[in-house]
Amino acid sequence: MTVLAGLGVRAFMDGDLAKYAGDALYTVLICALAAVIAPGARPVVTAGAGLAFSWAVELLQLTGVPAELSRNSTVSRLVLGSTFNAPDLLWYAVGAGFAWAVSALATSPGSAPRTSASR
Repeated sequence: MTVLAGLGVRAFMDGDLAKYAGDALYTVLICALAAVIAPGARPVVTAGAGLAFSWAVELLQLTGVPAELSRNSTVSRLVLGSTFNAPDLLWYAVGAGFAWAVSALATSPGSAPRTSASR
């Protein structure tokens, strides 16, 4: 769903709104991957891991290594980006906060779907 949301943002929006929505969704995707890798982890842990990874990638851009890799690889450009942009750090936090909220709601004790056996 996150990838579809990202594609939708790119298809129907442009400019800063699309860019920053894409940043937030990047972190949502990383948080979802963290939840798949560690299915028993608490939502705050997977959101924190996603945020830490996103921030690390953004700060790595200060070295110029991602820019060099991005020149030669579309995958590198999609995963690592190329240019540091400080506001991205905020939007990664927005994405992690959203991922945490959705995950916390989905895993709260009262959120389990009721079956005919549990009525």
